[in-house]
Amino acid sequence: MRLNWLPNAICIGRAVLVGPIVIALLDGRYTVALALIGLAGFSDAVDGMLARNFNWRTRMGEILDPAADKLMVFSVFLTLTYLELVPFFLAVLVISRDLVIIGGAMTYQVLIEPVKGNPALISKLNTGAQFLFMMFALTAAAFHWPPPELLTMLGAIVIFTSITSGLNYVIDWSRRAWLKTYLS
Repeated sequence: MRLNWLPNAICIGRAVLVGPIVIALLDGRYTVALALIGLAGFSDAVDGMLARNFNWRTRMGEILDPAADKLMVFSVFLTLTYLELVPFFLAVLVISRDLVIIGGAMTYQVLIEPVKGNPALISKLNTGAQFLFMMFALTAAAFHWPPPELLTMLGAIVIFTSITSGLNYVIDWSRRAWLKTYLS
């Protein structure tokens, strides 16, 4: 029996967790939200490991995995901003970066060829920094840890990696589009 559907099912389960996470945040149940976000992060690692190690990669998975990640980041950052646990400008920057990437990918898909995901190291660092920032913003609300200075420093890292990775995507995909269009 083949289980090549399992990474996609785990990914869909991660997307479904977004609703309960937002509800827990709005109810002020930060430890529950932390646990659910931790579970979502763990499931992201598991579905990726399964897809890579067993060659269970699918086109659907290439779309579902980043979509579930974006849904989680959008929802949590917006909710944390609404709760005044994250600065508004940081949420705008994080979400704007992702919207630019999504818009660029859709444009490339329609005008050039199917997009093949190959995230750069800076993008992976950005995802990690965003995840840590979300977790630490919640631990600060729930347990008054880490100190505000550490959260500010991590926020600065999110700003740097968001801008750098966003520019990296724009430059790289523009170059790919130009090469594919004019040198093919």
